[in-house]
Amino acid sequence: MNSTTRRTAGSAAVTAASFLLLTSAAVLAAPSAFAGVPGGTTAADRNSDFNGDGYTDLLVGVPDGTVDGREGAGYVTVQYGAPNGVGTGATVPRGHVQAVSQSTAGVPGDSEAGDRFGQAVATGDLDGDGYDDAVVGAPGEDEDGTEDAGRVTVLYGSKDGLGAEQTASLTAARPTARARFGLAVTAARFTGDVDADQLVVLDRNTGPNVFTWHAGVLRQVGTPHSTGHALQNAYVTTGDYDHNGFADLVVSGYSPDDDYAKGWSAYYPGGPEGLSYGRDLHGGLGSASGDIDGDGYDDLVVGQLSAVDEAAGDANAPGGLVGVYYGGEDGPAGTQGPGTAPQWWSQNSPGVPGTAEKGDAWGNDLSVADVDGDGRADLAVGAPGEDVGTVADAGAVWLLRGSREGLTGTGAQSFDQNTAGVPGTAGADDSWGAQVRLADTDGDGRAELLAGAPGENTGDGALWLLPASRSGLLADGSWSYGAGALGGTAHGARFGTVIDE
Repeated sequence: MNSTTRRTAGSAAVTAASFLLLTSAAVLAAPSAFAGVPGGTTAADRNSDFNGDGYTDLLVGVPDGTVDGREGAGYVTVQYGAPNGVGTGATVPRGHVQAVSQSTAGVPGDSEAGDRFGQAVATGDLDGDGYDDAVVGAPGEDEDGTEDAGRVTVLYGSKDGLGAEQTASLTAARPTARARFGLAVTAARFTGDVDADQLVVLDRNTGPNVFTWHAGVLRQVGTPHSTGHALQNAYVTTGDYDHNGFADLVVSGYSPDDDYAKGWSAYYPGGPEGLSYGRDLHGGLGSASGDIDGDGYDDLVVGQLSAVDEAAGDANAPGGLVGVYYGGEDGPAGTQGPGTAPQWWSQNSPGVPGTAEKGDAWGNDLSVADVDGDGRADLAVGAPGEDVGTVADAGAVWLLRGSREGLTGTGAQSFDQNTAGVPGTAGADDSWGAQVRLADTDGDGRAELLAGAPGENTGDGALWLLPASRSGLLADGSWSYGAGALGGTAHGARFGTVIDE
């Protein structure tokens, strides 16, 4: 975003027909030398480096968090990467963890019950200054008396990390009740207009609607599933699936007119003129992107909660499925070509530990990155409904490895809170693995696992970090922490519900 689109606090301007830029603080000059490379295209260069030091930072949304006594007002936490990875307030220098809410000085708006600030989070360099910025959705925000109209806040990065000196706040130009603008957000370089990332915002209206914002231009791209599938959105992911130098967008969710287990996704290829609707794909209750086979094309991974769809392949996988669409010149392609059924995986697949059981929710959340440093991305699969022994819905996480031939069950791993070396004990309704994120926060070329358990400690929630090695993920050396260790209110926060991709 250039300087003409920023406003001093308290001003307002209508842009295009779809958005209202509410506030933004004074502009700071961009550094003469960029701290990083603005404009992420492939999944591997999707950046989360707010202070430009070369280490990946971790952004977590806590939409259920209490702020100033207001339940569900929500906040976000930030942990800055370093040579020894991320830490908590007790283990890293002061200033290397943050908790930010609408009660933080300089952040637009007020913390109100039910705002759910942090229900959606994303990162990207929106102003092209070399520092990544944090995007925070608050879909429960009321605007001008309009219930749950929704709002998106941008916290700009700098050499000192995130602060409230530079912020922007966006809503729909005509707030609509229960539209929940900001229900999903992401950012990447979808167009070649500027060397910066473009923001994508979704709401719940008719489809949902897909909006983009960058370089002062705000517009509605369209509604997914123009082939007739209404979509209740849940996930967004980006990657360069056709290897044309521009990021592509995939919007995923389920059809409210269909069985919940039948996920769908809409593919929007990026290009010189920006995003345009491409086609629909099977699967989409959970999504992630990365180059699994190392061929230079990003691959798309989607989840599906059961095999009731005739296109889903494994009819004996009631606990959930994960589908892989491999990238190519025509974008993400299924087993018989673009748009067809993907390569499906389940707990019944060869080499994958465990057995598929109803209610496992295997594939509820996904993350793709290189864990073992071999140059090919691996896949983390969360199953928050997995029973551990006789403990119902304790949750578990799997790691499937990438290879030259694509995703493989060879060397697959699974972990839960009863795994030797993992802190804690599996408890009923912990939902361990409800959110998963693979992130290289120590810069060693291998991505660690962050696993969220929002039900831990009767709903306070917690995150676990499992280290990475050349042989995969390690239980030894893993550790866990709650929101209180980062400066947030812990009680009932369900920490671990939302982790930036």
